[in-house]
Amino acid sequence: MIAKTEEDFNGLKEIGSIVASIRDELVQRTKPGITTKELDNIAGELFEKAGAVSAPKGEYNFPGYSCISVNEEVAHGIPGDRVIQEGDLVNIDVSGSKNGYFADTGISIVVGNGEEILTKICAVAKEAFEAGLKKAKPGSKITGMGKVVHQIARQHGLTVIKNLTGHGIGRTIHEEPEYIYNYNETSDNGLLKEGMVIAFEPFISTLEEEVFQQENDEWTFLTEKSFVAQYEHTLIITKNGPIILTK
Repeated sequence: MIAKTEEDFNGLKEIGSIVASIRDELVQRTKPGITTKELDNIAGELFEKAGAVSAPKGEYNFPGYSCISVNEEVAHGIPGDRVIQEGDLVNIDVSGSKNGYFADTGISIVVGNGEEILTKICAVAKEAFEAGLKKAKPGSKITGMGKVVHQIARQHGLTVIKNLTGHGIGRTIHEEPEYIYNYNETSDNGLLKEGMVIAFEPFISTLEEEVFQQENDEWTFLTEKSFVAQYEHTLIITKNGPIILTK
């Protein structure tokens, strides 16, 4: 989507604020002993209260209002009876729509006291996002953001997940540009444009560069022997710098 009108900016800011507040509430409630389903029920209540619709549920009939992934689960984890434990790496991804506008956000956290490497990848995911953000300018190559993300990861002895990417967003949950890479994809010559709305989401990995789909469901992405942290916001590209809608 290219945001052009005041209505566009206001609509995007409203849904951005809603999904950000749901994300933050779920982060606060992610404590040892709670199940991922109990967390997701909170998301459902907050979506209803805000007059908004969960994007995964509304658009794809996903079995949850939010995606909650734990440890080996990287993305699209289905909320269920899994009990959060001290030291778990938990990813909370919230996306939704209101009045025809969409926004998407996610963050990985360590519950209580966890392994140092888990805290590190969460911090590096944020650092990589902030570095990539500096490349988010009209006329710049889309892959410039991903190139910086990959550089930051390697500086810390880490890598990125290459088969999960950010994406265009705005009037639907996934739209053009189809891919906002987390590395320098040299075959993609696409440029960022004034008003372009994107979900930018670095995935920082301890070892592997690809995820695979869990065999017994249609949604969850896993790694075999890596931990992965995500940091995601929805942005509007402008000549005065990107507007973060989900802060």
